Amino acid sequence: MYKKKTTPQASSTVEKKKSKKSPIPQLIRGMKDTLPEDQPWWEATRDQVRAFANAYSFERIDTPILESTNLFERGVGHDTDIVQKEMYSFVDQGGEHITVRPEATASVIRAYIEHGMRNKPQPVKLYYYGPMCRHERPQFGRYRQFYQCGFESLGDQHPVLDAEMILIGHRLLKTLGIAATVQINSIGDEVCRPAYQTVLKNFFKKNRKTLCESCKRRLHKNPLRILDCKEVKCQEVAQEAPQIVDHLCDACRAHFVGTLEHLDELEILYELNPRLVRGLDYYTRTAFEYWYQHENFGDKVSLGGGGRYDKLAETLGGRHTPGVGLALGIERIVLLMRELKNYPIIGFHPDVFIAQLGEQARKKALRLFEDLRASGIKVRQFFARDGLGVQLGIASRLGAKFTLILGQKEILDQTVLVRDMETGSQEVVAYEKIVWDVQKRLK
Repeated sequence: MYKKKTTPQASSTVEKKKSKKSPIPQLIRGMKDTLPEDQPWWEATRDQVRAFANAYSFERIDTPILESTNLFERGVGHDTDIVQKEMYSFVDQGGEHITVRPEATASVIRAYIEHGMRNKPQPVKLYYYGPMCRHERPQFGRYRQFYQCGFESLGDQHPVLDAEMILIGHRLLKTLGIAATVQINSIGDEVCRPAYQTVLKNFFKKNRKTLCESCKRRLHKNPLRILDCKEVKCQEVAQEAPQIVDHLCDACRAHFVGTLEHLDELEILYELNPRLVRGLDYYTRTAFEYWYQHENFGDKVSLGGGGRYDKLAETLGGRHTPGVGLALGIERIVLLMRELKNYPIIGFHPDVFIAQLGEQARKKALRLFEDLRASGIKVRQFFARDGLGVQLGIASRLGAKFTLILGQKEILDQTVLVRDMETGSQEVVAYEKIVWDVQKRLK
């Protein structure tokens, strides 16, 4: 059989190809790792969200991260930037159109309808904490996978619920050390908004040449979105636009006044913002956001917001179900918490550290660790480390109150050497009494 000869040069090329390493996988643009040193800040937000939910009688709901694409096209709005530009959507192996959720309110309403929550006492009050995904430009505290906490109150349209929702977000941020201002507006409903949209459309038609290309398209589909545009030239035009509060029907005006009166009673400072419309089609009447003036950006950073969505359930095929909710962006909150340092983060400090010398002591120490842990004692160890000095150094850095030392002598004598990390004093205790002894010392 004929065999092709391999020249030295060709052989060298083959070797180079074989030895060439594959590139190290890296994060996808717009994604972020939350490292162990970041976790205490995230835990603080989780703890406070849970505390506020319990205080205001909200129950936890977790919806799937994958939903039908149709849910968001109908709920969020087909012509919104979220649906048109930002959703991660695909067709799965079964031919279904699937979307990674870009927001949670539509999912919560879907669950409310699907699980018959209308039969429960109203309003049904739910909260969530979890990841969302949008393909948008990464910026300060905003990633393509991001976390939100949210509160939803479903089944009642009283303005006191709007005020309560605004109160929860404002107080939650304040508890986390962030003094945010409340921006608020009313965007009317299906009764008064169409007439206002006509007035707005006529105004922007006169300034069409100044608008960006996106807003020229919005002009015909939803002129309210122009008020939300981030382009400077569009913002300048919007400053002169007619205000919706001057075109509210009697019912929307009464609801807005009622909401503001409740906020006044709660002594929550707010700013009336006639340009605030939010970026989702399902909002009616009240719309609000929480802004923080960030000196490094020379602008007000939005930490989240919400509003009323009385027609969303009907849009998704359910019965009329008024609702109001809010959502807060966790990444931006964590960044500000770390920067402002107004919220005390208390790390884990063990009561006891176990140090061991030798293989037999290591085995005994593992059993001792389990006995202490089962008794509710905060205990830490580094069983893979050798050397007493190294282990005592670790115990000191962790802030342990006592170090329990097991060596060859202690194994033979069935004892444990207890070292007080503050005074340096040491005492021998029988192994069988060590759990009781530690509990007594910690009282």
